[in-house]
Amino acid sequence: MRLPADPGEEAIAARLRHIREEIGECACKSGRAPEDIRLLAVTKTVPPERVNFVLDNGVEWLGENRVQEYLDKRPVYHTDGEHVHFIGHLQTNKVKYIIDKVGMIQSVGSLKLAGEIDRRAAGLGRVMEILLEANMAGESSKSGFSPQELRERLGELASLEHIRIRGMMCIPERGRGGYWFQKAGELFQALKDAGVPGTRLDWLSMGMSADYGQAILCGANMVRIGSALFGERG
Repeated sequence: MRLPADPGEEAIAARLRHIREEIGECACKSGRAPEDIRLLAVTKTVPPERVNFVLDNGVEWLGENRVQEYLDKRPVYHTDGEHVHFIGHLQTNKVKYIIDKVGMIQSVGSLKLAGEIDRRAAGLGRVMEILLEANMAGESSKSGFSPQELRERLGELASLEHIRIRGMMCIPERGRGGYWFQKAGELFQALKDAGVPGTRLDWLSMGMSADYGQAILCGANMVRIGSALFGERG
């Protein structure tokens, strides 16, 4: 499927149809229904009018990477914060700016960040849904818990009263996606099977534009897609 690198609305609509078809095919191959897979449209550097175009064409969920960019575009989005997930690296001093403006924070990769989210959510009298970020290969360039840390600290994290752990997210080591997707799927299932009180592990968020089909085959039920939908970033 060849489409312009910088598509207009017609090409974006065609890309969206193709993505949905591929999600559906991979879901069926993995023994699930297409509607079991959640698509997040990743909006980094995408003009808000193009984001609104996909929202108006049935995309329900957005993935935001940058705090300030999201705050700038949020007032004109055709959706509310409950349908927005923060998926980028989040500094603790930026939590206060988005704690009441998103429905989930996916990139929680440290006890310090989890504690700050819990503290800020308590101040608002809400419970923030989060995913725990797994650094499967122990890459120094990436944040996240090691698999062992997740096993050891899940109970401690779950004891925080104003966060609710809904699952796990990961970005695999470049060039070894298939291997690490498989390992992440196994880890996610092990964490679910542990039955730690205070957890509700529904979501495995992994897979992006280049590899979301493979991720679904390895158990992902949430994929984060930007360039395959909106075109390459400038």
